[in-house]
Amino acid sequence: MDSDLAEEIEYMIDLLAKSGFFSVDEIMEILEEQFIDEEVDFSAFDISPNDSSNENFSKLEDAFARLAQDGIVAVHNCGYDIAEGVADAFELQVHLINNKFDPQGFCFYTFEDVEGSIFDGNLKITFGDFENDEIKALEIGNAVCRCLKDEGFTIDWDGTVNNQIEIDPFKWDKSYDDEKEYEIEGAYDAFVKNQVLE
Repeated sequence: MDSDLAEEIEYMIDLLAKSGFFSVDEIMEILEEQFIDEEVDFSAFDISPNDSSNENFSKLEDAFARLAQDGIVAVHNCGYDIAEGVADAFELQVHLINNKFDPQGFCFYTFEDVEGSIFDGNLKITFGDFENDEIKALEIGNAVCRCLKDEGFTIDWDGTVNNQIEIDPFKWDKSYDDEKEYEIEGAYDAFVKNQVLE
């Protein structure tokens, strides 16, 4: 195996393990899929879940749970990039409406944002409303900022719908937990738990 490929695989293993979203088996599956054209024996690599403190991530979870009480769908690890994240948020809105809930808007961070947080020390949050209403979107952005600040985070945001909210600094410290759902399934459950049926 050439050194560039080995380095790329080591980077992916490090990223996937540090993200705290994947079991060892899931990491293996992702690697096999990503490097399907290479003949790689992944058992030669050290793959183990991280044992981070979860201190910052717990505060982020608390903020996201409170946003659900305000009718905002808050999604952890929502798609790979912003386009996928927005598509997932709208898919989640459809499921909630079909089950008689009335989500007002959304916020999320993507796997790209997780990668940025792990290696750059900040976390970007995307937000919006479901009707392309700028005033409503700004209300959601302000609600997201308020909940994050209540958890003690330092926020960098220019107050417009055109830019993401940034938690800076944010030390990514999520530990793997096989008891919890994240992504759109977890966001659906959290939203429903924090709402009362109309």
